[in-house]
Amino acid sequence: MINTNAIFSISSEKEFSTLALDIFKFQFENNPVYRSFCDLLYTHPSDVKQIEDIPFLPIQFFKSHHILSSKAQIQDTFSSSGTTGSTTSKHYVTDLSIYEQSFRKGFEEFYGAIKDYVILALLPNYLERKGSSLIYMVNDMIQHSNHPESGFYLNNINDLKQQLITLDTQGKKILLIGVSFALLDLVEQYQFKLKNTIVMETGGMKGRRKELVRDELHAYLKSGFGVSKIHSEYGMTELLSQAYSLGDGRFKCPNWMRVLTRDPEDALTLQNINKTGGINVIDLANINSCSFIATQDLGRTYKDHSFEIIGRFDSSDIRGCNLMVL
Repeated sequence: MINTNAIFSISSEKEFSTLALDIFKFQFENNPVYRSFCDLLYTHPSDVKQIEDIPFLPIQFFKSHHILSSKAQIQDTFSSSGTTGSTTSKHYVTDLSIYEQSFRKGFEEFYGAIKDYVILALLPNYLERKGSSLIYMVNDMIQHSNHPESGFYLNNINDLKQQLITLDTQGKKILLIGVSFALLDLVEQYQFKLKNTIVMETGGMKGRRKELVRDELHAYLKSGFGVSKIHSEYGMTELLSQAYSLGDGRFKCPNWMRVLTRDPEDALTLQNINKTGGINVIDLANINSCSFIATQDLGRTYKDHSFEIIGRFDSSDIRGCNLMVL
């Protein structure tokens, strides 16, 4: 059995690699879907000597299968957003305390103590549905904030404007976290000159507005909020960890998470750094589901383990990954 405390105390590359290999073996033995996928690729733990040898499960499997490496009772089910009638991803979580440890420690690694911030959340499309892991995370952050002004905003944009200006003028440390289209809506109505606020976008127009490339989006937001940088959060339903960009477009992972890239034409071949490819994520907090996931994002990695998101695959299928129908 894996000691989950070891996940959040990783302090070196060797520790990460050793634990990743242990978790691969554990999930191979305890996750029937992942085991079948590895069997199809003729990959056995005895063949896996380094993390680059580990198979990455296509993320679409979270839409069609129960991805579980635990027989414990499911405590919560996180689901992705989707259009009416579409199939959504479901992440079955058997231990919410692992998720809580992950997002609390991950945030504090990059930004310091959550309690020091006023958390203002502008996440309307997430609030309007059930099962959002992002809402679970932000709600927990609001509860752990030492400021009674922290909270969610749905359609009360004018109240948010007043609160933001008042708190920023008072010198409070503020985190304004919002989905991209809602942040754009805000700065189209009001202009700001913020001095003590971190503006963090979580991505996604969700069909509400025309998609913008990151540089264009951030230029609009920097101008509208009067800030020099726009921060970003990289997370998804299928992950229990988040990466953060502190305003330079490059995301950095907490110590228990890594990003690799694969050849866009050959999903089973990993690429070197500085080359654009499909994003593969190792998230060791996913101990009870699957820690090795091939996403539908495109990006590139760098020597310092940071990564950049460039876009998504045009097709809904990840080429070369749809090897199995169960």
